[in-house]
Order: sequence, then structure tokens, then C-alpha cells
Amino acid sequence: MSELGPAGRHIPVLLAEVARVLGPRAGEVYADATAGLGGHAAAIAPGLLPGGAVVLNDLDPGNLARAGEAVRRGGDVRVEAVHGNFADLPAALLGHDLAADLLLADLGFASSQVDDPARGLSFRSDGPLDMRLDPGGAVTAADLVRDMGERELAETLWQMGEERHARRIAAKIAERRAQTPITTTGELARVVRAAVPSTRGPQRIDPATRTFQALRIAVNDELGSLEALLRRIGEAAEDIASGTPAWLRPGARAAFITFHSLEDRPIKRAFRSLVGAGLAHAITRKPITAGDEETGLNPRARSAKLRAIRLGGPA
Repeated sequence: MSELGPAGRHIPVLLAEVARVLGPRAGEVYADATAGLGGHAAAIAPGLLPGGAVVLNDLDPGNLARAGEAVRRGGDVRVEAVHGNFADLPAALLGHDLAADLLLADLGFASSQVDDPARGLSFRSDGPLDMRLDPGGAVTAADLVRDMGERELAETLWQMGEERHARRIAAKIAERRAQTPITTTGELARVVRAAVPSTRGPQRIDPATRTFQALRIAVNDELGSLEALLRRIGEAAEDIASGTPAWLRPGARAAFITFHSLEDRPIKRAFRSLVGAGLAHAITRKPITAGDEETGLNPRARSAKLRAIRLGGPA
């Protein structure tokens, strides 16, 4: 949820910090694994001129088109659009005869997706229980809620949502769907709230939050895709060390923005391993977080963490 501010205004999270750690230079290639509405890419693109290129990747074809428009408005830079899972981005780059100098994966999702009730990503407005980031995907959240066994559903809520009331929620869902199908975001949120005891205090979150997170991650295989991309970064680092051409160039900077620990942990682990093996240099020794000014404009930036490495050892 990195790109929604007051009145729905598009605000890319940690924008200045991303530009600083990636350090774009003329003639370089920037690959945006999660283009969203193009805010980060549009800010990076001018620094690539003359002669640079931007590769935009996204599961959402509508957002991909909007990101391309945003980048092209900023100058005459080559733009390549790739519709698909970012785990396949390395192959797509090679298919365009490109290797990236800069890589960003902002693992939040765009305001256009959150705001559209038809996407089913939020319980703020009632809509179909969908949650697909790629509208052409085969499985919706309604399918999972209908078809998963109670035990499997509880495991999903625990593993992908870190929901401590997973068993209770799964039991309540199983009880309700036996009476009537759960097909909308509002229905699911009400079922979860009925299963979870209410909490009080300034840090209170809606009881349905973690259930929605878990189902969204499962529908889109977000953690599997992240692990696949991290493996490909590791393979590229090994290729660079051996002098073999790779989808990332020597000295490439790779940055990730995460919004919860399930994303941050594997990135931290992968980066630490590459640095420890002498295959990369840590640009950020600790994650960069948003300051008070940014969180005031965009409250969702509070949970954002930015980590970055440079491949090829110390600069």
C-alpha cells in the first residue's frame, strides 16, 4: 500500500531515499519490478538520460500502461513494458537484449488497486472477493475461501498473515460458508470480526486486516515470487563474480521496499548472505524508514522499509 496519500493522491513511498540509494546515471538501465502507477520510475528516468532505458514490470496491465505514460511524460527515455510476474523479469530483460544497472521492487500495491472495490483488496468498501493483482489470474480469494479445508485455511492465515486467531477465524469461515457462500469483502470482514475479540488502544487494527493480507498473498503467490526473484539476484551475483554476462550488470544496485516482516525477512537474509559471500556490498546497513513529514502525508509509509545492495562487492 505504498502509493496512496490524502484524497487518493499518488505518493510513491520513500521516493527521495530510493533515488539516493540507486543513484541513476546517464546511459543506465532501470528495471522496476513492480511499476505500479510509475511514480518511482518517473522520478528515476531523467537521471538515465541521455541513452538510458526504463523497463516496467507489473501484474496489472492497467497500471502498467499508466506507468508507461508517467515515465514518457518526463523525457525521451526508452521504455519497455513487461506484463507478468516479477519472478520472470530477468528472462524478459534478456529477451529485450538488456541488463539492468538498477532494480527496484516496491512490494506495496498501488492506490488504483486499493481504491477500486471491484478488485476486492480492501474491506473499506464492499466488493467481490477477488484480490487478484493480475485480473487475468485463475484463482480468486473467493475460490480459496470456498475450497480450502478448514485446517489448510487456518495454516494460510497463520503463515501468510501471522494471524494468531487463525484457527478461530477458519472455523467461523467454515461454519458460515456451510450456510451460504462468502463472495464479498464485506461478508468476509464481518465473519472475521465475529470470530476475533475486539481490541482497544491507539495501535488497534481492524480484525480483518491480517486475514485479507494472507488471502491476497496466497492468491498472488507473493512470497513464492519474492523468493524466486531473490534467487535470480543471487545467481546474477555469482555470474558477475565469475565474469559471466547476467541480467544484472556488475555494480548493479538492487533495492526492495517492504511493508511487513514476511517480505522483509527473506530479503534481509538473502542480502546478508550475498554480502557475507563477498558477492555484494550493503548500501543500507539498516533498513531506511519514512520520516515524520512523509508519514504525515502518507500514513501507509509508516511500515515501509527500504533495503539495498550493490552487486560485485564493495564499490
